[in-house]
Formats: sequence, structure tokens, C-alpha cells
Amino acid sequence: MFVYYLRTAVKSLRRNPVLTSLLIGAIALGICVSTTFIALRHIFEKDPVPGHSQKLFYVRMDNWDPQRAYNADDPKSLPTQITYRDMRGLMRSTIPTRQTGSFMSRMFIFPESKTTRPFREPVRLVFSDFFPMFDLPFQYGSGWDKSADAKPEYVVVLDHDQNLKLFGGANSVGRTLRIEDHNYKVVGVIDESWKPGFAPYDLTHRGASPTEGIFIPFNIAPILQIYTWGNSDGWKSFDGGYEAGLQSETCWIQFWVELPTTAQQTAYREYVDNYVRDQKKLGRFQRPLHNEVTSLPEMMEAMQITPPGVKSMSIVSVLFLVVCSLNLVGLLLGKFLARVPEVSVRRALGASRVQVFLQHVVECELIGILGGAIGLALSVGLLHLLGKYAPNNGAMIRFDGEMVLVSLFLALVAGLMAGVYPSWRVCSVAPAMQLKIQ
Repeated sequence: MFVYYLRTAVKSLRRNPVLTSLLIGAIALGICVSTTFIALRHIFEKDPVPGHSQKLFYVRMDNWDPQRAYNADDPKSLPTQITYRDMRGLMRSTIPTRQTGSFMSRMFIFPESKTTRPFREPVRLVFSDFFPMFDLPFQYGSGWDKSADAKPEYVVVLDHDQNLKLFGGANSVGRTLRIEDHNYKVVGVIDESWKPGFAPYDLTHRGASPTEGIFIPFNIAPILQIYTWGNSDGWKSFDGGYEAGLQSETCWIQFWVELPTTAQQTAYREYVDNYVRDQKKLGRFQRPLHNEVTSLPEMMEAMQITPPGVKSMSIVSVLFLVVCSLNLVGLLLGKFLARVPEVSVRRALGASRVQVFLQHVVECELIGILGGAIGLALSVGLLHLLGKYAPNNGAMIRFDGEMVLVSLFLALVAGLMAGVYPSWRVCSVAPAMQLKIQ
């Protein structure tokens, strides 16, 4: 029966191509606008580390100027990063299952090919726990182990794009890559599937920073005196060069811990508080005790990874789709009522109200699906343009399978909203009266 309804709907749409184009175009416009803004919200709110986010916690401590808060307008504000000396102090704890400090630098990379010029590239310095904590999948090899942290060893992990650029995409594990003045042994290549869009381990840029493609051990930094190329905050000047900077109150390290259980979370928060109390005795942390150990989802909310405008526009866009759908009610009602004589004959020959109703609903849903397909294509193109002209967030603006399903669902709902009342009206007309008139 459904095939019959579908054939009838196609014939009906072909009878008046101008009206059909208008109906489909209105749905397409509504789907394009709503899907685009819902997709943007979905992109920003999507879990960057599925299955691990609730276990990852970001540490912040108030080592700021005792005379004023980090944000002068908010007395409870905290620096978004921690100092090198505090990272070392916190890493003495055995409570976390895993823990890592990290920061971003920029370093010169020297490809093996003599025909390729050296280039400067962002490099992320991390500890070995970083890779399992953020669930990085590997195409070749793996991350380094704790012994490479301790020595430290000159090893490197590349992402898929950097491996393609430097080694043609081949298995480069065991090969040598020169970074600045030192040779590093490649121990792993991250799989192409790892594309979170923004760096979930560095939220200081509020989701505007893409992931780096080169990772080396953190403990190499003090040896080679590698400076940060990311955000750094300090309220107290220092003299004495790089070593003095390591012992200063300058905050430049993002510090994460993995705490799978509630007991670990409670114990670790107590550890951080006790650590700060000990530091107060040494003359540091002169502000009131205020530390935060925040989960990754909560940290994303606090750092406003999802722009407020995107949230509001997603709601407005859905309302726009509703308006587009309701504006079609009059057109469909006129179209269906013009078909009343034909419907009356069908009713007289034995067709039930339900069958007539379903036939017209199928026609409305076909309009919705066709409009949805066009709107989806327009939305994909619009997102592509947004990604092209949004230098900060361009890497993360991508359309995925979930949004295709959302677009299809919205198209079906839009078709239903536009067609339920006209379909009900046409099947409610008394066939005897119409046949008598004829």
C-alpha cells in the first residue's frame, strides 16, 4: 500500500511543478538554516574524548597577586594554567591513575629530503601518560614509556598528517627526525581517525587551537630550554633567564590527572589543598585557599568552548523551520481541497478516511524529504564556507553522520507539521455531498 501512496504522491507533485518547487524550496530553506546552526552547536559540544572525559580532571590553583584576583572583576577567578614548580609538586602524588603536564612550543623541523626546506611547526611537550589519557589511537607503534620520560629520551610521536608530510605516509617507526639541533627517534604514528577538531588538552584558547602533529617528552624542555609558544600568565617579574622562569610564579602549563573513582577525586582534591597549605608556609599562595579540580566537560563549559551565540541561534533556527513549515499549511490546504472530487470518488469506491489521510501525509513527507535533501546539501556547503573563512575554528567545522540523521528527522517533522491539518481536512469532507454536486 505504501508503494501505491508513493506513486500517487509523485504523480501529484508532477502535476504542478511551480507549486511543488515552492513547497520544496521552503522546506529546504528551513532545513538549511536549522541544520547549519544545530551542526555548529553539535560540533562545539561534542565529547572530544568519548568514554574518557568524565575521568579527566584539570587542575587550577590561585597563586596570583595577593592584592588582586586573576580577573579583577571576579574575586574567585583562577589562572587557567599552573607553574612549572607546582606541576612538579603535584606529580609527586600517587593518587591519580595517570597524570600529565603539557605545553605547546614552536620548533624547526628538518625533513629527511634535502629538497624540502626546514619549516617551523607547533610541537606539544607531554608525559607518556598523555596518550592513554586522551585515548589517542595509533596507526604505527605507540607512545613512549615512563623510562623515556625519566631519562629523558629523544623520541617523537607524529600524527597522520605530519607522517604523510615527512615520510610519505609510510611506517616511520624507528626512523629519525631532526627537530632543531637534535635527532629524535619516531616511536609512534597517530591514526588518521583522531581528529577532535580542537585540542581538548589545551582549553586556554577556548577551543580555537587545533591539535599539534608532533609530540615529544616534556622533560626535554628544561634541558634544551624550550620556551612555551602558547598562553602564559604572570604577576611577578623575575630575573635570571630560563632557570629562574621555571621557579617563578608564571603560569604556562596545562595539568591533567585521570581520576576514575569518586574516592580518588576526593583524595586528590585534599592532596592539592594540603600542597597549597604547605606552600603557604613558604610564603607562596598568599590569597585565600582556592583550588579547583574540574572534569573535562565542566572545564569546556567554564571556558565557554561553545560560543553563547551558537546556542541561541540553534534555538532560533529551529523556530525558523517551524515558521517555514506552518507557512506551507495554506498552500497544501488549497492544493488538497482542489482534489476533493477525486477523493470523493475514491471514498465512494471503498477507500477509508485513514487511507486517504495517509496518502496525503505521504505526499507531504515526500515534499519534506526532497526539501531536506536540498537543505542538507546547502548546509554542508555553508559549513564548508564557514570552515574555510574561520581561521581559528576552521579545522573543527565538519559535518558528520549524526547530523545527516538529524537533518532527515527535521525534514520529516517539517513535512508532518505542514501536512497534518490539510490531510485531515481533505479526508473529512463528506463524499456524498461532493458526488451529488457533480
